[in-house]
Amino acid sequence: MTSTVEGEPAAQAGRAARRRDRRKAEMISAALEILSSSGYQGMRFEDVAERTDIAKATLYHYFPSKDALVAEALEKLTTDVLTSLGEALDGAADRSATDQLRTLIAEQLHILTVRYPEVGKVFSFPAPWPPDHGELIKTMRRRHDQLFRRVVDLGVEAGEFDCPDPSVALHCLHGILNHASIWLRPDTDPDGRTRDAVVEESMRLFVRA
Repeated sequence: MTSTVEGEPAAQAGRAARRRDRRKAEMISAALEILSSSGYQGMRFEDVAERTDIAKATLYHYFPSKDALVAEALEKLTTDVLTSLGEALDGAADRSATDQLRTLIAEQLHILTVRYPEVGKVFSFPAPWPPDHGELIKTMRRRHDQLFRRVVDLGVEAGEFDCPDPSVALHCLHGILNHASIWLRPDTDPDGRTRDAVVEESMRLFVRA
């Protein structure tokens, strides 16, 4: 007869790992909230520990320094955003470049206003970042912009888009979306009409009249 005790160490280790992952995710979430409201200089380990209801010493078990926590938080945010955009784009892969870009713009606006409002505050607006993090953010921003650029280049090649300088058009696009994220709120736009209007006005930067 097999003892039920045999699998207990592995099960306990699995539960401990899940608890650790959940706790780490809470710390990263708290760090992003503080970064978006107070910036890098205003973020302290003590604040993250307090917001997640843990001792500061415990926080050091997960992250050896503030910079390590910030780097992982930024990477997590970037990965989540790129995954959301990539999944939206995959769903429109068999459609025209115009429809693909419209899909990307709508998803980006949803990310900025609903899912991850921290994105606009952390990545889009000037902030005093240390050199290492500044370079990291530039790299993450390029990864994001390349996704849009591939679709725009596809539309230009197909003759769907008429923008003399795609780079300028993309800068203007992100300016529109980042600014819209400041004043566009889901609770004041329950039917999504304003959101849809922002998407269509953004498309005018690229689509032939």
